[in-house]
Amino acid sequence: MGRGLFDLTGRVAIVTGASRGLGTYFSRALAGAGADLVGTGRRRDSLAAIVADIEALGRRAHAVELDVGNYDSIQAMVEEAYRAFGRIDILVNNAGCNIRKPAVEVSWEDWNTVLDTNLRGSFFVAQAAAKKMIPAGYGRIINIGSVTSVFGYAGITPYCASRGGVKQMTMSLADDLGCHGITVNCLAPGWFKTAQNEVLYENKEWVDYLVDRIPLKRPGRPDDLDGAVIFLASESSRYVTGQTLLVDGGISTGATKASL
Repeated sequence: MGRGLFDLTGRVAIVTGASRGLGTYFSRALAGAGADLVGTGRRRDSLAAIVADIEALGRRAHAVELDVGNYDSIQAMVEEAYRAFGRIDILVNNAGCNIRKPAVEVSWEDWNTVLDTNLRGSFFVAQAAAKKMIPAGYGRIINIGSVTSVFGYAGITPYCASRGGVKQMTMSLADDLGCHGITVNCLAPGWFKTAQNEVLYENKEWVDYLVDRIPLKRPGRPDDLDGAVIFLASESSRYVTGQTLLVDGGISTGATKASL
């Protein structure tokens, strides 16, 4: 019997930023579907918990230190991942950061920090992984964007610019790499509570305002992303590339509560 459409058994996935936040959930979801995992973080010891989780699922796991702002670190990470498992089938380009400030207060350094991490770093991780995928004639690159890939919000201009860039980068890479059997897509979560934005969720008025704008009437839960990441990593999406998949409860419809 052939491999099931959503079965990742025998595949090797890299998840950047796997030590916390959505990265841990992406890692568990892929392992749950059968993939072995290379998890990356700025400190190798920060990955101990997710490695233990993956091994408890019966999959192999390997932790690698990575600074996405450093070109040499990216190259070293991919080489170590390849040596560990002998292949790289899936990349979840998740590592990112944000700096919340009014636009008029954003410094040169703030801009560079966010764009270098979220956009430049994502590109060069994808490039390094693609060099290993091309000889195999197969690959799944999943760039993690955001609802801000298509919408702008006050107070996070560099972040919105970086996530919009990830969307455009995804389309270009899809065109560039498709002939090698590599699909490239952007998974764009809406409002999910993470370490980057948890302070916002302490404001009940803000949460009520947010929920009022979401057709499904709640913020996202991390496991709401499981199906999407498995879909984009698996054979079920073999003819899907260059796309941005919004998982946002419908907030990107622009809906607001209104009386008719």
